Amino acid sequence: MLDKILSIFKRKPKIAYAKSQNVDLFELKRGPYYIVASVELGNTTTKSIITATNLETGKSYIISKAVRMTRDVRKPKKGEKVFGKTLWGVELTREAIAEMVSEVLLESLDKANLTINDLDFVVRSTGVTAGFASPEEVSEVIIALAQGCMKAGVPPAKMTPAMSKDQLPEKVRKYSFLDKIIFDGAVTGVLPPTGKEVVANEMEGELVTAGVKVGSKWTFVDFRNPCMSIDFGTTLAGRITNDTLPYAKVVGNLCGLAGAIADAIARGTGKIDEKTGAVLDLKADKGKADEKLAKEYADKMHKYIIIDLVPDGVSRFGTVPVNTEAAKKAGVKLLGCDVGENGSDLTKLEELGKELYEKSNLSTLMLCLDYVMAEIVRRLVDLAHREGLISEKTAIGITGRAGITGKKPEIIIEKLKSLGIWENVEENVVFVEDGLALGAAVMARCMNCLGTPKVPIGGNRGGGCILGLRIKWQKEKGMIRS
Repeated sequence: MLDKILSIFKRKPKIAYAKSQNVDLFELKRGPYYIVASVELGNTTTKSIITATNLETGKSYIISKAVRMTRDVRKPKKGEKVFGKTLWGVELTREAIAEMVSEVLLESLDKANLTINDLDFVVRSTGVTAGFASPEEVSEVIIALAQGCMKAGVPPAKMTPAMSKDQLPEKVRKYSFLDKIIFDGAVTGVLPPTGKEVVANEMEGELVTAGVKVGSKWTFVDFRNPCMSIDFGTTLAGRITNDTLPYAKVVGNLCGLAGAIADAIARGTGKIDEKTGAVLDLKADKGKADEKLAKEYADKMHKYIIIDLVPDGVSRFGTVPVNTEAAKKAGVKLLGCDVGENGSDLTKLEELGKELYEKSNLSTLMLCLDYVMAEIVRRLVDLAHREGLISEKTAIGITGRAGITGKKPEIIIEKLKSLGIWENVEENVVFVEDGLALGAAVMARCMNCLGTPKVPIGGNRGGGCILGLRIKWQKEKGMIRS
């Protein structure tokens, strides 16, 4: 009885959770908004998300979303070249991707009562990397995405950065600093690693980091450099930055399996497709969750989940193509998540999922997933800390379907407390919906030097705008005239 009384008064963790914010069409047409479409081909879903950023306040809003299951992409026609597969073996051709992308982009515009002409920019990205032989092959998907956008009527000029302010829409010109600085590759104050691509989903990591930065503006957490972003899509993405000025450097990259782990466990229920089924396909269960059993099985499952530095010389980790030599030259450590070797033990997680479901119900299994994914976060953060990549100054940002749903945020907060890195964990951890889409909006702004110095997203936590430092740095490098 005493335990029940104490549990009522037990303080729940304060959670910085940035949900997608909306703005109405009238305000959108009237205000200084920069409208961007984020088109993403993922292993599980293909999305087009329309965002609008108020260039006065720096805050970004979700206007509309259109989502398709990637497994529904049409099969290759005769004469079409298959250049890769999703993690679940769905074959991809340029033509098939272009068709799906065109349809999903137009659907998102239609939902928002907008047209192609209303878009200021389109950013393309992919999380589909598992079926490719090298990081370079991801460019095939990006080309296919571009073809899909053009098929929908997007002119190439809306997919490439402006060279001068005159090339920007008149409504946003006064917010651009293209007359003072140039786009030098830095996004939200972070320079990408030099040399060859380190991981196949490097762009995804860059976008989600930027997206968590802008999404955090809706919360009490200052998520700027130094930071660690973790994106739990089907595959794991994210990066770790330091706090050098004017630009932070990438000191760590994340890769491997993420939502695919939860999907494998969910397939153990037998309620979804045994090959391409995802947690998203499961219907809700009214049964009460058995927390003790959920924790017990989460511990069993973690015996098969590997969280470690990616070993030298491997070409893949957790199914994602990596270049360990390029990472070493760039001074970047690769942190990976795998199940067996390149997913070889995912079937064992399916078996445990089946066993748990047969002993209890769907609610218990879903709670088990929350504990499994939260423990992955704890282990990744612990590894980063032990490797000297993060400290008490570092902010942690989490996004993606398998990292922010259910009870994951509060379980993650409690697990991170156990590491003893921060005096106040809640002030240093943020959860953001649609991080990749928000990141696309930020990247479009960075490419066109559209800044909001009053509410900076670059620079360090607690610090001010770095525009002056950037100008000085570019002058010293001879990029712009003194």
